[in-house]
Amino acid sequence: MLVIGPLPGEGAATADAMGTPVTTGRRARRCGRVLIIVENLPLPFDRRVWQEARTLKAAGYTVSIICPKGPGCERSFEELEGIHIYRHSMPFEASGALGYLGEYTWALMCEFLLALRVLFFGRGFDVIQACNPPDTIFLIGGFFKLFGKKFIFDHHDINPELYVAKFNRKDFFYKLLLVLERWTFKTADVCIATNDSYRRIAIERGGVSPSRVFVVRSGPDLSRLKILQPNPALKCGRKYLVGYVGVMGRQEGIDGLLTAVRHIVHSIGRTDVHFGLVGGGTSLNEAKALARELGVDEYVTFTGRVPDNELLAMLNTADICVNPDVANEMNDKSTMNKIMEYMALGKPIVQYDLTEGRVSAQDASLYAAKNDPIDLANKLLALLDDEALRQRMGEIGRERVRNVLAWEHEVPRLLAAYDALESQRAEKLA
Repeated sequence: MLVIGPLPGEGAATADAMGTPVTTGRRARRCGRVLIIVENLPLPFDRRVWQEARTLKAAGYTVSIICPKGPGCERSFEELEGIHIYRHSMPFEASGALGYLGEYTWALMCEFLLALRVLFFGRGFDVIQACNPPDTIFLIGGFFKLFGKKFIFDHHDINPELYVAKFNRKDFFYKLLLVLERWTFKTADVCIATNDSYRRIAIERGGVSPSRVFVVRSGPDLSRLKILQPNPALKCGRKYLVGYVGVMGRQEGIDGLLTAVRHIVHSIGRTDVHFGLVGGGTSLNEAKALARELGVDEYVTFTGRVPDNELLAMLNTADICVNPDVANEMNDKSTMNKIMEYMALGKPIVQYDLTEGRVSAQDASLYAAKNDPIDLANKLLALLDDEALRQRMGEIGRERVRNVLAWEHEVPRLLAAYDALESQRAEKLA
């Protein structure tokens, strides 16, 4: 049951036209209280949102979060590192278009009621930061804008393209998602994009002024992604281990990866390679069944969703890592966290040739022909059989993360987006 009442324990940076922070000599007065709303994952499990929340807290903001409950995150209210987290139940996990409509409607109602609780019985808020999917949270942001609150849209997924990736059609719901996306952009005072592809969508499809769109990439936290000693037991007696971490969903291409495994094992006859797949999702059981059907289940370990220590054990043991994301509009324009996590641990990568995948990995990856599991298999074996290349690519990736992609490099960009809110306020008062 959802309760609205209180619970116990409860130099100015701007940006240039490309969203890059610029220091102007004095720091703007930042809005003090932030409410982050995220529906996709519980906190602190959502690593990007948790990094944003901790960054804002360290910069002096008072931060509250609304999110769903999930495994390991079942408490309705929790304070972690000085951040208040309010969680609502999710009675079901949607799998079809109508199911998503029901899920999002329920979540929106819970988010609105919890926002009222934060406002009247919690710490209050001056800014709402909405993290999609879905593109419905603007309804809450728009409502509270009537009472002088600011609204930031943190654009995680391009939902119209995500819908096509999941259901392979452009019907009424696709058109509805385009409308919701545009309304979200129009409601936002400031937009945060995870990469330049998303920034272009905000400007060209969303009609947002370039000065109001800030690129804040989902950089890995090197204090969490530690290089550890491998655990040989995870190789299940085989010479090599290929690691994967991510969601087990249709657009993640797990079926194509398993087809590649079949080619490696049954067509080429290589029985010295094991695959460790870390992550949960709606297609996990389907993937396990497919592995059995293809006769490769003994060469694949499915861990499901696991704690960080088990994830790190698998990736640190892996000789190489794989990103089998299907080549489609959604994945081509999206930055995948797993790519940078692999690189942070010094692991060379094989993936399909996608735009943002190349932007992230550059020379730390080999690139297979789009949606060709046989070429993916051949690239995996070529990399496994070249130890010197593996070593060189791993070093390139690790250095790129350390010098360019780590979260510490994104902190000024996030704070610049928030400082822009105060600049807008000052302009209106002038």
